[in-house]
Amino acid sequence: MPDNALEGFIHAFSNLNTGGGRIKESAPHKPLVLLSVIQAFENGLLTDNRIFITPELTSLFKSNWNNLVTTGHTLSFAMPFFRLKNEDGGWWKLISNAGCELWVQTGDLSSFNSLSNAVSSAEIDIKLAELLLNATSRNVLKQTILDRYFPGKSISSITDKSAGVDELRREILEESPTEYSSKLKGMKKRFNTETYEIELYAREAVFRREIVRLYNDTCCITGARVSAPYSFSMVDACHIVPFYKTFNNHPTNGIALCPNLHRAFDKGAISIDDNYRLIASRTFVENEISPYSLKSLVGKAIQLPMDERYWPDPEAFAWHRRHTFRA
Repeated sequence: MPDNALEGFIHAFSNLNTGGGRIKESAPHKPLVLLSVIQAFENGLLTDNRIFITPELTSLFKSNWNNLVTTGHTLSFAMPFFRLKNEDGGWWKLISNAGCELWVQTGDLSSFNSLSNAVSSAEIDIKLAELLLNATSRNVLKQTILDRYFPGKSISSITDKSAGVDELRREILEESPTEYSSKLKGMKKRFNTETYEIELYAREAVFRREIVRLYNDTCCITGARVSAPYSFSMVDACHIVPFYKTFNNHPTNGIALCPNLHRAFDKGAISIDDNYRLIASRTFVENEISPYSLKSLVGKAIQLPMDERYWPDPEAFAWHRRHTFRA
């Protein structure tokens, strides 16, 4: 790569490996991932060299695909995100989730589910990140991609940071569980596998954000809350009735729990009664003298969201007691 960083990345972006496979035309996938990353920098969604897979980024990718792709290629975000690591110069590296290092090194994560399970983020060259933080060089690289792979086409600057995610949030918060579930089942029939996996991933991410927000980053049982100037939370968003059972992402089917209690809830060691108080199974043995024992929490009332519309559904807890809880 030439000493001048901008010239080097102009060359790299103009010479991406875009073999079209069964379709003779150059595949648009890698250029579209890079265009979406550039737009994410443009909107302040990305501010350093870590590229996380977020609903905002996948939404930008889908929008660009719909606006720019005219060939017969099938939409895929995972394949190019994964295979950009093979480009000359090593300017795109993958950061594995814990325990997935060998999978990322030797596997071919071309499905969205495998990518999102195995990969924490991509890490781009720090010089490229600096170029993308600068409006002038960023626009040069964006135009380079458009001229090379989508001649005669343009994309407008996206000013809405949410890039469609606000609509997902509205659906989760305002639509009835029945309406929401029906919509997802319809998508499963209409969409190809990757598009459907992206849709589910985005909706799950928005569900997690909303539950954590509604519970003020606080475990509803222990009250544990840590505020930090970086992306860090002590709580998980926990479905009461598993999502795969009902396709229900409404906040009334969720609570915020710290990870150990999330695991205990999912395994049936604890549940919540009709009065929103914790109950514990009698089928396990623990060190009961510990101040952190599960049984020491029995009878404790959970903290509820300030907005009563989003209090957990008692029927969901009743389902959990019947089907998951090990009395």
